[in-house]
Amino acid sequence: MDLNSIKDAFDRVTKKQKLSSSKSLEMIEQIVQEIEQALSRIQSGRGSTTTSNHQLILSELKAKLKEIAPLSQLEGTQKDLNTALSKYPKFLEKSFNPDISKAYRNIDFDIHTVNQIIADHFYREGQFVLGDCFVDESREPEAASKKSPFLEMYQILEALRSQNLEPALQWAATNHEKLKQNGSDIELKLHRLQFVEILQKRDRDEALKYARSFLAPFAASHIAEIQKLMACLLWAGRLDSSPYAELLSPMNWDKLAEELTQQFCHLIGQSYESPLSVTVAAGVQGLPTLLKLMNVMTSKKQEWQSMKQLPVPVDLDREFQFHSIFVCPVSRDQASEENPPMLLSCGHVLCKQSITKLSKNNSTRPFKCPYCPAEVEAGQCRQLYL
Repeated sequence: MDLNSIKDAFDRVTKKQKLSSSKSLEMIEQIVQEIEQALSRIQSGRGSTTTSNHQLILSELKAKLKEIAPLSQLEGTQKDLNTALSKYPKFLEKSFNPDISKAYRNIDFDIHTVNQIIADHFYREGQFVLGDCFVDESREPEAASKKSPFLEMYQILEALRSQNLEPALQWAATNHEKLKQNGSDIELKLHRLQFVEILQKRDRDEALKYARSFLAPFAASHIAEIQKLMACLLWAGRLDSSPYAELLSPMNWDKLAEELTQQFCHLIGQSYESPLSVTVAAGVQGLPTLLKLMNVMTSKKQEWQSMKQLPVPVDLDREFQFHSIFVCPVSRDQASEENPPMLLSCGHVLCKQSITKLSKNNSTRPFKCPYCPAEVEAGQCRQLYL
């Protein structure tokens, strides 16, 4: 499926529609102008104008409208638009294959695991009522175990949307050691935002007291940040006109909510993005390639259900790439634990099986690198770890 050709076809229909609409408006304005001029001539001579003059003006108007010939002018653009509109659905039918069942392998899914993934998705998205309903109807009570932590997370996020930092600060204090081990400074960011909120209320003494209690423990590792916040004390109540006005940006709350979500999911051993959403999004992106492959292999009477590796690459955006992938430039096989990538002494990389074939399974027998004139030995190759 070529999305560019579909977009081009859509643009052509849009162009025809705009042209037809523009032509129609032009004709309407021209007709209205002729009628208004005729009415103006009739009204300007009221009292002295005879019936014959009225008829003359109307006859002239009729002649001008006949000369303009709006219907004949509109017929051409409307006909082009109708033709484009009738062709576009047919083009879509040819481009989109409604039957996608042949684009996936026949795999026996573990219904229990699938139900857990779906329930987890609902809870992760904050759809707790829907999640509970699904758990009850699928009879998977153990799938509700993810509800409690996500419910806590959404309560914290809801408080943040109301600019209430207390639940988030309590969560950060409870998980202080775990956050520290993960290298996260979200606790400092929460206290920084609370400090700024206090300072904006023109209460410099209370802000200083808060800083001594909650910001001082971070001074050893974040001295520059603490110094910046202390300088804000000079601008109490007028921070919006200070060099530190960016601390008042509403974006700080949004960024903090996103970071808190990431850290919360990390602490409970869950990914930031819903696995179900990522899987569906990646599948939609890879589906056109799989459909095209299916059509080609069907026409050649080949079966791909039993293939260990697809004969074509499925390109996905970087957001769907979670680990490094190496494909041997010689064998075109993807590297694996059994067939790892190996660094040759010349600097090029091949998979282990390719090196074994090139060296005829002799670790000391020199062989020529496929990409440069250098001769290397299998015994000198070093394994790379992805």
